Amino acid sequence: MNELLSRRIVVKVGTSTLTYENGKLNLKNFENLCKVLSDLQNMGKQVILVSSGAIGVGFGKLNLPERPKETRYKQAVAAVGQCELMFMYDKVFGEYNHTVAQVLLTKNVLFNEHLRQNAYNTFSTLLEMGIIPIVNENDSVSVEELLNGDNDCLSASVAVFTSANLLILLTDTDG
Repeated sequence: MNELLSRRIVVKVGTSTLTYENGKLNLKNFENLCKVLSDLQNMGKQVILVSSGAIGVGFGKLNLPERPKETRYKQAVAAVGQCELMFMYDKVFGEYNHTVAQVLLTKNVLFNEHLRQNAYNTFSTLLEMGIIPIVNENDSVSVEELLNGDNDCLSASVAVFTSANLLILLTDTDG
């Protein structure tokens, strides 16, 4: 593939790739993901990671007997999990000398011209600075994904929005 055609890459990773069923991090997969993305960054690629897993990791960190079903509990668990995910991403990417940034989006950001421009400016500047944006829907304030969306759609929107040349979905879900 022509190197210019894949300069900006969006990679989406699913919860089941990052965690075990009990919500604990799959450290091997997590480490491998960060290593490969760091290597792509070292090659001169601009990498954007769309990461699921906030609810799964929060559920594991809180040692809950089962994943929450009520929206308000999902939101609270996602807030805990998002913090833990970013801590781990910062730690592991840091071991490869890469800086990460958290970008939490809601659907209205992509549909509101002023908010969209602000988000675009943030992405552009982060990428220009060699920083890896890590994107997730802001589950603590937006319930759209919790109720009926997914990060596959979010990653496609981010890829279009940032003019990415390649979108890679890492998932175990068929189709």
